[in-house]
Order: sequence, then C-alpha cells, then structure tokens
Amino acid sequence: MAENLAGVLRRLGRPSVLVLGDAILDRYIWGNAERVSQEAPVILLRADHDETRLGGAANVGNMLRGLEAKVRLATVVGDDPHGAVVRAELSRAGVDDALVFSDASRPTTVKERFMGRAQNRHPHQILRVDREVREPLSAAMTARFLPPLLAAIPDHDAVLISDYGKGVCTPEIIAAVIATARQARVPVIIDPRPGSDYSLYRGATAVTPNRLETQLATGLEIRTGDEAIAAGRQLCREIELNHAYVTLDSDGIAVIEAKGEARLVPTRKRQVYDITGAGDMVLATIGVGLAAGIAPFEIARLANIAGGLEVERVGVVPITRDEMLADIQANDRSGRTKVCSLAEVEYQVGARRRSGQTIVFTNGCFDILHAGHVQYLEQAAREGDCLVVAINSDDSIRRLNKGSERPIISAPHRAIMLAALEAVDFVVVFDESTPHALLDRLRPDLLVKGGAYRHDEIVGWELVESYGGAVKALSHVPGLSTTGIIERLQQTADVDPPPKK
Repeated sequence: MAENLAGVLRRLGRPSVLVLGDAILDRYIWGNAERVSQEAPVILLRADHDETRLGGAANVGNMLRGLEAKVRLATVVGDDPHGAVVRAELSRAGVDDALVFSDASRPTTVKERFMGRAQNRHPHQILRVDREVREPLSAAMTARFLPPLLAAIPDHDAVLISDYGKGVCTPEIIAAVIATARQARVPVIIDPRPGSDYSLYRGATAVTPNRLETQLATGLEIRTGDEAIAAGRQLCREIELNHAYVTLDSDGIAVIEAKGEARLVPTRKRQVYDITGAGDMVLATIGVGLAAGIAPFEIARLANIAGGLEVERVGVVPITRDEMLADIQANDRSGRTKVCSLAEVEYQVGARRRSGQTIVFTNGCFDILHAGHVQYLEQAAREGDCLVVAINSDDSIRRLNKGSERPIISAPHRAIMLAALEAVDFVVVFDESTPHALLDRLRPDLLVKGGAYRHDEIVGWELVESYGGAVKALSHVPGLSTTGIIERLQQTADVDPPPKK
C-alpha cells in the first residue's frame, strides 16, 4: 500500500536546490472590463491596481521557498530597472541570488498581463505583452557565468533547469551542468522548452514536459495514459533519462522509469481559474521530492496536489506545504490519513496551529466504541478546530489492570473505528501508561475528558496548564461504559449459553 500523502509530505525535509534558467518578471494590471471602446472594437479596461511577481526560473525558486527548500538561483538578467526588481523580489522571497548575473547587452524578460473583471466578478486574462530577447548568452557572458555555476552544483541536493527558451539555457551550459551533476551524484530535473529537439537534455535525471511538449518531442499523439507512457519510454530511451514525468493536465501525471515501472498517477478534478505557473509548481515539487529521496510515483502524487492548487489561484502564487496538507486532509474520504504516528500528528498539528486553529486533545482506551464515546467526542470537536484522539496500545491497556482478556478489540481496529467519526481529525496510539509524553510533544490548547471527572483527576492537567493550555471535563451518558457493556455481555452468555452441536 502506498504511504499516505501526509507522511510523504513530512519526509521532504529542507533540501538545498539550485535552479538554472530564464528569469522573468511578471507584471499584472488589474481592472474592470467595463465596455467596448468607442474608438475601436476593443475592451476598455479601467485599471485599479497592478502588481509584480517573479516568473520563469525565478518563479520556480519562489515556489521552492514555499515548499521550505533552501534555494539558489542561477540566471542572467538585464542591467536595467526590471533586473533590479527581480533581485529585490528574490531577496524578499529568501532566494540566494549569488549566481544572478547582469548583462547590459540584453533586457530583463518582462511579461505584462492585463486582467479584466466583468462586473467586479472573477478576473480573466485579456491580453499579454512580452518584452524579451531570445538570443543565446554571448561567449563572454558564458565565460563569466558558467564556472561559478558548475562550482556550486556539489553543494546542492538537486538541480532544476527551467528552460523558457530565452537564451540562458544554451546547449553548452546545459551539457556542462548535466555532466558535473552526474559526477557529483546530484539529480538534474528539466522543464524543457517547447520544440522537437530534446538532445540537449541528454543524460539528465528526468524531464517534466506537458502533453503538447511531449507530442512535439516524440511525434506521438497523446490522448490516453498508455500513449503518454509510450512517449515517455521513447524519451527515456532516446536521451538516456532515469525517468520522465509527462504532465497531462486534468488526467494527472504519467511516470515512466527507464528501467522499471510506468503508470499514470491520476489527479482529482479541479476548478481551473488560471494555468499560469502550474508547470513551475509541478517542477518545484518534483525537484524537492527527488532531492529528499522520495520515490518518483510518490512525488507525482504530491505534484498533482501542488499543481492542482496552483490552477485554482489567479496568477502565479507559491503553494505551501501547509496548504497541501490541508488539501490532503480535506479530500481524504478513507480516514486512512487520520491514523498517524506521533511524529506525523506533531507535524500536522503544527500546520493546523500555524493557520490559527485551536487544537483539542483527549485520550482513552476506547475498547468498545459506544454512544457515550461518540457524544463526548462530538462535544470535544466543538471545543476547537482540530481534535486529536490518543488511544492506549493493547499492552498499555493490560498494564492499566483492565484484565488479561482486555482489550476486546486490538489497537489498529480501534483506531480505524475512531478515524471513521467525522468529529475526529487524528488518531494516535501510545504505549505509555499516561499521555504525558504526547501532551509534551503536541502542546494542545485544550485537554478534555468525557466522564464524571474532577479537574484534578484528568491525567496531564498540570502539564497542559503549565504552558498556558486549558483543561475541561465534558458530559457523559450515564450508565454507559465499556466495562459495563462487557459485564452485561458476560452475564448474558452465562444465562443463555450457546446450544451444543
């Protein structure tokens, strides 16, 4: 069984990633598309504000920062005001610009988008104006740029090449980067420029072309997952890749290993508002995943989430791990991601707390789930935004003098039943006699217990209050307890024994 996505997300760590490619400055002019001009049959946009964002390889760096990677960008911008803005935005995003060079002979690439709203409703792009040159870097600029770039590669966990065809990613530079990275055992992942010649990417670890780009590169029509896999195998064979990721928009990502498995990793349907930046977000996610040593198919599952969230936004917006985690939880229907290790719960609770949620904690054996449990767990959930339920392991229950015949139901099955309740966000099993270690790690805002407990009888109250948390006893259903249910079952069995065969 595949690891749950929340667990994969947690294993990303904080890798160091080097991004090479064409930096672009994206400008957005927003306004209401009020009417058609009297001067010509064109839309009249009444602008109300504008903004500047990083694009191209600079955007990939920004996306990586959102995924909590350490990032250095290697690129060439113009010695002009737009280049200065790119540097300022990189600094604001926390991207290292030590390998960003200026060239007075070429302008910084700028894409200006006009975003029109109809009657103040959802905006759409109505025009884009590009200012750019596409000539390759000069020999003199390459001589300045390439040596420090190659020297930096061994210090990173992955190299991403974002080739927009604006002149930075020349065949000479790409070949040198791939050769140096292979020698240093650093993976190289490339988002290729549109075109039919992928030979300049020979020897890279992986490429991430979309459906149209793959068709142009292979000459194969791609309508199905099987056709994408066939095209990916051709790419792996012809340009000596370790694997390929063919992105298929709403169909997901086809992952092809050169010497192994290949399959389509599907994605769920999304409301698409703007596809701008989705490819960059997918590249960033794949890069972080490979840098962290995650398997390609698991990476594709994460990339589907990140790319899907990106198309739900207007414009280029970095997607964070917390947003991905929230999406994973919100769309899990199996309850599988609710049952977690303590480390996973700690990670997810941290994300919930950073988003301003109140964390509620309760614990118990929950040996036979009954109406009393359900009532108090529903009440506990109403006390905050995220309810964590910690259950005693089987050995822990036996140590609590519940008797050698207890538990009736094993911990994995008890966890599954609790996870099926809508009120419960996370379930964690603990082996200690008390929940003190969990409380110390999770630091819930509120510790609750269902039943006739006084405040000082709730185990862990002193620890929770020591860091400013609160403790509360909740209501219970009189006459309902697991022990009482078991006793009644035993009495029934004694009075009415099963018939002899």
